[in-house]
Amino acid sequence: MDDCGSHTGGCLCGRVTYKIKSKLKNIVACHCKQCRVWSGHIWASTACPIDKLSITSNVESLSWYISSDHARRGFCNKCGSSLFWQQTINGEQANYYAIAAGSLHEPINLDLDRHIFCKFKGAYYAIDSSEQQDQTY
Repeated sequence: MDDCGSHTGGCLCGRVTYKIKSKLKNIVACHCKQCRVWSGHIWASTACPIDKLSITSNVESLSWYISSDHARRGFCNKCGSSLFWQQTINGEQANYYAIAAGSLHEPINLDLDRHIFCKFKGAYYAIDSSEQQDQTY
């Protein structure tokens, strides 16, 4: 777990920037098909409560795509950067955001915690066997 209580980040073109006033969870790498297609490889993210993240620039450049009954994905509608993932529970948005680890400004002082949806990983790469892998999904 990170011990710093403030982070910033943003998209590739800089139109969407954000600030987080919270400790962040360690990185989770998701190998599900939707995350791989959306991010171009695996989706590596941290998380924070919604009320601890604020958009500090052009909020109109942040768009949301409802990718399933279970989630929506936030991205910059100018450069296409994948930024956020939010779970949907019983038709309601969860009270936290998963945040693209690569969109955070350094240093982030977080470690890779675990891999999830490993049984759906791409055939073109291997997961280091020393890293925690959740095989239940």
